[in-house]
Amino acid sequence: MKNKFVALLVRWLVLALGVTLATKIVDGITCDDGTTLLIVVVLLSFFNAVVRPILVLFTLPFIVLTMGLGLVVINALLFMLVGRLVEGFHVAGFWPALWGALIVGVTNIIMAAFIGKPPAAGGGNRGGGAGGSGININVSGRIGKGRKPDADVIDV
Repeated sequence: MKNKFVALLVRWLVLALGVTLATKIVDGITCDDGTTLLIVVVLLSFFNAVVRPILVLFTLPFIVLTMGLGLVVINALLFMLVGRLVEGFHVAGFWPALWGALIVGVTNIIMAAFIGKPPAAGGGNRGGGAGGSGININVSGRIGKGRKPDADVIDV
């Protein structure tokens, strides 16, 4: 998507769909109304953008040791935290939070397959694209500012 604001709205809608599905499927997760759902989506987005990377950094040995399953635990804990902070959104405990986080994650994966990947965290196109200033190293060994759109690239 070209417009970053539209892409953000689409990601929020997908997250809202995942949370709604979690409230319908998982016993122990409830959401009172649409306003509460909007607050939950904004807060989950904020936690995923700010708090989650910090938690991942501090728990990296645990994540590596559990071969990535620690990320599911982090997602469940953030889901529980939102349930405690938002009045009208209730998460009964760890296991409903775990299942809710899994449902939201699977919803995001499925919708990303249909919509496309979200823009990179660094602000989109880097390197040889429009206005980029990074250096791209193609897997084939070629170093340069420009690159083919479908080439395997390591951005620096």
